[in-house]
Amino acid sequence: MEHAPCISQIATLLADPKRSAMMWALMDGTARQADELALLAGLSPSSANAHLGRLCSGGLLKVETRGRKRFFRLAAPEIGAAVEALASATLASTPRQVPEVLKRGLMPTKAPTAPASLMRARLCDDHLGGLLAADLYQRLLDSGWLEQCEQRVIVTHKGSNEFAGRGLFIQALAHRNARIACACPDWSERRPHLGGALGAGLLQLFMQSGWLSLPNDSRALQVTALGQQEIHRFARQEDLEMAL
Repeated sequence: MEHAPCISQIATLLADPKRSAMMWALMDGTARQADELALLAGLSPSSANAHLGRLCSGGLLKVETRGRKRFFRLAAPEIGAAVEALASATLASTPRQVPEVLKRGLMPTKAPTAPASLMRARLCDDHLGGLLAADLYQRLLDSGWLEQCEQRVIVTHKGSNEFAGRGLFIQALAHRNARIACACPDWSERRPHLGGALGAGLLQLFMQSGWLSLPNDSRALQVTALGQQEIHRFARQEDLEMAL
């Protein structure tokens, strides 16, 4: 195991609740001052500076100097992806003692606190995550475009036709080196959103349509006014009936 990556240092840094709280506050890619991070984590300024120093030394954060003020942000997008992956792993490893409650989308514990923009819409690997994505996934199920059978997600004949009408062809997606569709656990919503090649295709469609945009050094997706309207209309049953 000579060449195995050493993750213990990063794991130690993230294991402290105060440091992880400050990391959560930076997950949307914004830069924040030490005083603000101290307030969010419930720390004194001196304690916050000590924790921030350790996070910077460990390569998780970087410092930007603006005049006399210092701002902290995630050192790289991969850091945010790693932290989110840990949050998803925590959700996946939670003992499921009340499966019927979980099926109804109710979770026994409170979701992690993160910036509102990140909770609303964000990158999750190569697809859309957050509230917007979880709501969309439920509409796709309710409209009959998708069916979920235990751990499998199936695109129905109706769904295949509807997606094709929007430029997403299931047969073409099947040639990618990924599942066509899967239910991806969403750590902030505590209910799944759509992953797989179809999830990635939908994200590309929304961004090409100008409904979503991704600022530099951020994983939080910005939703345009048109996007807010169109994504909420996507696969709504009442809109489909009016179109008939």
